[in-house]
Amino acid sequence: MSRAIRKITILGGGTAGWMVAAALSRLIPQGSMEIELVESESIGTVGVGEATIPHITYFNRLLGLDEDEFVRKTNATFKLGIEFVNWGRLGERYIHPFGDYGVSMEGLRFHHFYHRYASAKNDADVDDYCLPILAARAGKFQRPTNTPNSPLSSITYAFQFDASLYARFMREFAEARGVVRTEGRVTDVTLDAESGHVRTLTLESGQTIDGDLFIDCSGFRGLLIEQNLEAGYQDWSHWLPVNRAVARASKSTGEPLPYTRATAKSAGWQWRIPLQSRVGNGHVYCSDFISDDDALASLNADLDADPISEPNFLRFKTGVRREPWKKNVVSLGLAAGFLEPLESTSIHLIQTAVARLMAHFPNRDFIPSNTDFYNRKTLEEYEQVRDFLILHYKATTRDDTPFWRYVRDMAVPDTLTERMRQYSETAHLYREDNEVFGETSWFAVMHGQGMRPKTYHPIADTLPGEVLSQRMEQIGAVNRRCLDAMPTHQGFIDRFCKAG
Repeated sequence: MSRAIRKITILGGGTAGWMVAAALSRLIPQGSMEIELVESESIGTVGVGEATIPHITYFNRLLGLDEDEFVRKTNATFKLGIEFVNWGRLGERYIHPFGDYGVSMEGLRFHHFYHRYASAKNDADVDDYCLPILAARAGKFQRPTNTPNSPLSSITYAFQFDASLYARFMREFAEARGVVRTEGRVTDVTLDAESGHVRTLTLESGQTIDGDLFIDCSGFRGLLIEQNLEAGYQDWSHWLPVNRAVARASKSTGEPLPYTRATAKSAGWQWRIPLQSRVGNGHVYCSDFISDDDALASLNADLDADPISEPNFLRFKTGVRREPWKKNVVSLGLAAGFLEPLESTSIHLIQTAVARLMAHFPNRDFIPSNTDFYNRKTLEEYEQVRDFLILHYKATTRDDTPFWRYVRDMAVPDTLTERMRQYSETAHLYREDNEVFGETSWFAVMHGQGMRPKTYHPIADTLPGEVLSQRMEQIGAVNRRCLDAMPTHQGFIDRFCKAG
């Protein structure tokens, strides 16, 4: 215990800083160590609207949050998946759902039987066998029920919320549990001459802040992890070439949809995130193929309603720190790396980093094998998400602009090449080391963007044709009955968690 961490200092607020502060204040027994967060109101945060994936519900349960209160205070809506428009081909759209298609049969994933069924019944629409997709299209939502063997019992969802309100909500939680906030801009960082560890932060006021473990949530600049410790950066922009974004909010145009939309454009894509009182929008693009002025004009042209905020331009480089944890500094959020928000993974990567940090929480010796393991697992996670994002660009037949010809023809990581080859030849899908995106997600994007396998698992042919037809018809019928029983998304919000 004489070598135990006595103080954790978090540099930077925003979503990342206050998420880690909230989690640490919940997981570390109160009074056993100090937690101080240093931020400056003069330094803006990136978030203007945020979409998430279902793993955030685990984080909320860990904190013990009241979900209805959380939704009300963050102006949130519920999310059943992401709609992709114009990605595989112009004029096409599909939804990547939070939930399975059909049911597994004979020990195989449903998609093998779907491919067999669709080959004989060409009008079979895979969406009919996925309740989250049907509900998203119909504008319906409810939480899972205690109905055995019903799709209603396995509804999986995430949230769409105001990032600034979320950071405020996390701050209130953390400060109520003893986290101390210090206002100020850091002007100097002192390193230990012998170990190279960060010892103190000096603020403009002259105040010094010490710590044993520092959490760098300073955003893209990585004030501690990069500017002082030079952790290095793996640049993945040759695979994910979008490098800028412009974001602005617009008025609502009716009841909010229970899903996020990503519409492919000439040199990138545009997001649409519906909140209770407004809509978040943004155009993510590659500056090699379109100017900032043209990108903003394109965003404005495709807004559903009048804008209610000024445009916010962002610049970034896709990639990850070579050492997300170096010496006594752990980087989180944008300080650790950046993967474009195409699949809403930003908050998830913060959440898993916090869990990984707690699993490998150090003492003041900062044992290298512990740090090395953390870094290896962090890089693996980023690489897995990276490959899934690249798939969206690579699995396209679009050739209408230079940007789409570039991403369609580019070489991709061997790990992604193998996945695409396995699916194309045998419909085989797999999940590596409990990665965030499982077989259902890979199928949704591959199938949604026009990839069709040459064959499927041979065991799928052992089920008699009549039995398969009956099961497929039954699955579709059950989904339709469940859909009829669900309330509208707006109706559910009005009843349980309408924002003030």
